[in-house]
Amino acid sequence: MDRSLSRFTIASAVAACTVLAACQKKGDVATTDTTAASAMTNRTDTTASGGAVASPKNDWTDAQILGFAMTANAGEVQEGELAQRKATNPAVKNFAKLMVSDHTQMLKDARSLASKLSISPDSTKDDTKDLAKDTQDQVKDLTNKKAGKDWDEDYMGKQVDDHQKVLDKLNDAAQSAKSPDLKNALNESIAKVQGHLTQAKAIKDNTLKS
Repeated sequence: MDRSLSRFTIASAVAACTVLAACQKKGDVATTDTTAASAMTNRTDTTASGGAVASPKNDWTDAQILGFAMTANAGEVQEGELAQRKATNPAVKNFAKLMVSDHTQMLKDARSLASKLSISPDSTKDDTKDLAKDTQDQVKDLTNKKAGKDWDEDYMGKQVDDHQKVLDKLNDAAQSAKSPDLKNALNESIAKVQGHLTQAKAIKDNTLKS
């Protein structure tokens, strides 16, 4: 009786070990498969996010750069002429006069450069179309707004935002410019726009708050 029980116990233990081994082996395979899948996913993600696959940010053509510059300058002239008529603060009026003067000259320079390089300015880029629409909306808003302190503050606030946006776009475009002459013109424009931005911030944050 004891001998039979012993045989049964041994047989059960062997069977249990066999099942355990099989389960463990199956678990190893599952772990390996999961690891492989994870590795494959990582390789796919890496490829998808790699710099060689992603489209470059600086994808401006020289024609698009000139189109954007002309649109920006024309918009500043339009808003500046309106501000010369409606602004009540002397500092705001003087700034508006400067905007008309500087951006009129910058617009002329851009046209002359386009002619010199035999480039037809391209205004179809989304950045340029968005800028043109923003200018239209702002001119409409400022035209309908009653003149006074609030108008001056609104105009100068828009000038700060606009010059910052244009400055960012010009810095971006400068990395794509092919023509040396256009690169030089962009550097000059960037310096000019940065100066305007500094002045606009000073008037908005200091002059109009005093």
